[in-house]
Amino acid sequence: MKTTAFTKTYNKRVVLDLPELMLPEGKITAVIGPNGSGKSTFAKVLSGIEAADDRRAILTGVSVGYLPQKSFPFRMSTEKNILQNGNDPARAAELMKALSIEALAGQSAKKLSGGETARMALCRILMRRYELLILDEPTAAMDMESTIAAESLIRQYCVETGCGVLLITHSISQARRLADRVLVLRGGELIEQGDADRVLNAPQQEQTRRFLEFYGV
Repeated sequence: MKTTAFTKTYNKRVVLDLPELMLPEGKITAVIGPNGSGKSTFAKVLSGIEAADDRRAILTGVSVGYLPQKSFPFRMSTEKNILQNGNDPARAAELMKALSIEALAGQSAKKLSGGETARMALCRILMRRYELLILDEPTAAMDMESTIAAESLIRQYCVETGCGVLLITHSISQARRLADRVLVLRGGELIEQGDADRVLNAPQQEQTRRFLEFYGV
């Protein structure tokens, strides 16, 4: 699927200026870059949560699921939270078991820890099939064991549904484990894109090389 080129301005300052981009179906595209590079803003505009400057749709005719960086629990049980995105108790049980929160099914979601809330929110978004799934730092609040389980679920969902996944991540290691393609943002601009192995191991841009070296890659 192809996005349209767009800009996004806050308080007369352009925070994103991006060209047309291809987001392959059945592939995971990771978006990396320094803090303040526009990664989360990109996710919000692409999902339709925020509008681009010209207010045109960035994607048309595509079903989009969006998991924001800060997960939100409704005032109901963990299981009922998950079922808000699809009335399939068997699927909900399968997802909760995969992320080891099945024992919390009947507990108020408002009482979950940050990591448990993140796992609940990931279960909720994976209840439904989308053509594009946008995940903004989905494992940032999770421990290592939960992160590994979550990454396995994300990859499985991508393969089984043929959905394109856009993964915003601060973790270069996570991009290495999951991504098929990588987009590198800096200062609101796309400075490099391509096959994940090539971008992460042999970047063409000096700015990308410096960024990867700084983060220990």
